Amino acid sequence: MDLRYFMVNNGKNNNNNNNVSYEAKDIYVLEGLEPVRKRPGMYIGSTGVDGLHHLIWEVVDNSFDEAMAGFASEVEVALLPDNRVRVRDNGRGIPVDIHKQTKKSALETVMCTLHAGGKFGGESYKVAGGLHGVGVSVVNALSVWMRAEVCRNGSLYAQEYQRGKPKQSVKKVGKCDATGTTIIFEPDSEIFKDIKFDWEKVLAHLRQQAYLTKGVKVIVRDLREVDAKPEEFCANCQVPSKKKKEAGPKDFEKPDNGARSHSFYFEGGIVSYVKFLVRDRDDVVKHPNIFYVNREVEEMQVEVALQYTEEIQGYEISFANNIHTPEGGMHITGFRSALTRGLNDYAKKGNFLKNGEENLTGDDVREGLVVVVSVKLREPQFEGQTKAKLGNPEARTAVDTAVAYGLEEYLEKNPNDAREILGKCILAAKARQAAKAARDTVLRKGILEGLALPGKLADCSSRDPESSELYIVEGDSAGGSAKQGRDRSFQAILPLRGKILNVEKARLDRALTSKEVKALIIALGTAIADDFNIEKLRYQRVIIMTDADVDGAHIRTLLLTLFFRYLKEIIEKGYLFIAQPPLYRINRGKEAKYAYSDNEKEEIINEFKKAKQDKLKVKSYGKPVKIEEEALEGEEKTEKISGVNIQRYKGLGEMNPDQLWETTMDPKSRVMKQVTIEDAHEAEKMFNILMGDEVLPRKRFIQAHAKNVTNLDI
Repeated sequence: MDLRYFMVNNGKNNNNNNNVSYEAKDIYVLEGLEPVRKRPGMYIGSTGVDGLHHLIWEVVDNSFDEAMAGFASEVEVALLPDNRVRVRDNGRGIPVDIHKQTKKSALETVMCTLHAGGKFGGESYKVAGGLHGVGVSVVNALSVWMRAEVCRNGSLYAQEYQRGKPKQSVKKVGKCDATGTTIIFEPDSEIFKDIKFDWEKVLAHLRQQAYLTKGVKVIVRDLREVDAKPEEFCANCQVPSKKKKEAGPKDFEKPDNGARSHSFYFEGGIVSYVKFLVRDRDDVVKHPNIFYVNREVEEMQVEVALQYTEEIQGYEISFANNIHTPEGGMHITGFRSALTRGLNDYAKKGNFLKNGEENLTGDDVREGLVVVVSVKLREPQFEGQTKAKLGNPEARTAVDTAVAYGLEEYLEKNPNDAREILGKCILAAKARQAAKAARDTVLRKGILEGLALPGKLADCSSRDPESSELYIVEGDSAGGSAKQGRDRSFQAILPLRGKILNVEKARLDRALTSKEVKALIIALGTAIADDFNIEKLRYQRVIIMTDADVDGAHIRTLLLTLFFRYLKEIIEKGYLFIAQPPLYRINRGKEAKYAYSDNEKEEIINEFKKAKQDKLKVKSYGKPVKIEEEALEGEEKTEKISGVNIQRYKGLGEMNPDQLWETTMDPKSRVMKQVTIEDAHEAEKMFNILMGDEVLPRKRFIQAHAKNVTNLDI
């Protein structure tokens, strides 16, 4: 049994050590799954949206472990009514016989005990994603209700739990002619304040798992709107049969009865995944032969697939035992080392690099590269339960060896592709050298040698980055208002003239020829690219403030592209914001209010109307007085509605300095949006679609989302 100890401070004054009781009675012993409920973030990362969905990933990992071991061919995940989730597979089924150590059913032991499972020894699982053996038990602890059903040896067994504790012993509840496990759980609202599963998020994760486990069918169902009683989804549920015809699901689960349903099945595995990742780059892919290697090195299975595109930006995604490792790790290090060394060796051998020319760097050979790296190993060492990074040193050696072997063979068999790949890498190297020269002449002279900041920058007097903020403002007019309205002690203003260069279509050397880009980088103080240093950032709140029209939105998007591509750590640290200036100023008499949306404008107008009606009713002894409404048409800034004056701000420059301060810059009253990166790949894809060279993907996006646009200001 897993025990955790917590010291409790019973003293009222923390600064008076004499008042602190520390006796045996002050040691709390948390038994079973209590530590999970006490500190859920230690096990699932957070109790927010990501932690909520992590519950599904933990349960479904067990099903994919069965698939990787060759015992399951189907996995199903269903979102049910009442915030419940069902995960089932046609694997062997969790054992139900009595466990020697716990003297309880193995099913109850697995469901109710931390660090219990078939992944700590023996031959049950050669590879597994659920390293710590805490996955399903943690989900049990954080669920207000859970039910486990197991088909095994011709019988159906079931057990229910409440907040991690069994409601009764494991019972045989029927017969079944298949094998497998079904887990149904309902997250606890005491732990998760907002329980709402995101269909697209679930779909994306399970699509990814299907690519990584080739030959396994993955079914995803959204049954939340299906008219059925909750117990109908789980009482004597039949798991998917190993036969062609399923033993379940029931009739009401069919898509034609109103439920959304998707099935994934990929024979190509990660090769199919690479094709999926470059699907929006189809028009720019020049190298049709995807590099793929699948090799076992020192009892570690290594799979790598990659394809070069004509994009500047690349994309790497890595997995260990099907667990996404967003922070990479040793397997990514091994891949990068082998790729750089292999292409340099081929370049020298084929005289692509002349004598005296410097070797290609890692950045050179990864430009425009889309790659999937997947390793399967017995004892993965992850950082934390959320498994963000792989730490096994042997993974580096194994991936390096496998890629080196496969790459040499690929380049020899595909000389045309090799020639194009090397040509692209050498072009990237020349661009890197040009960019370095540009940085040396522009940035080092500007900030690293201590020369003057940009003349257009109105700096603040504070030199403390934590309390300082920089407003990037559209145009000199708005810049003038912002400079007059700001608090000079901590607010700096940098007006930009016109639209900056779209860095999605230009390499860094060209981007640094833009005066506006140079001014911004020097003002930030971080330098850029290889010289970037977040510690030198002069402002820990960088605020983009543009007009509330199409041009303003475009300028904002161009700036976001620059930050995402070359100053991403500023976003990752939470330092980038978007100001929210009001769209309208609405006043009646001496009273004025600001509206930040059309809905808010209507609410304020109705509020003014009601106040006037109430006042008129009193004056007319209760008889209502009709209020006439008159609106001006055309491009006027104002419209008149019964004594209510509405001013539509077309630009920040139309605001008086005091209005700009009151609505947009005063920390006590302003509204700002913080820029975050929730999904790096989706963000990458979106920038590529909206800001890249290819018109067709952008056209498709506009056509698909045109109906969702409201209040289009042309």
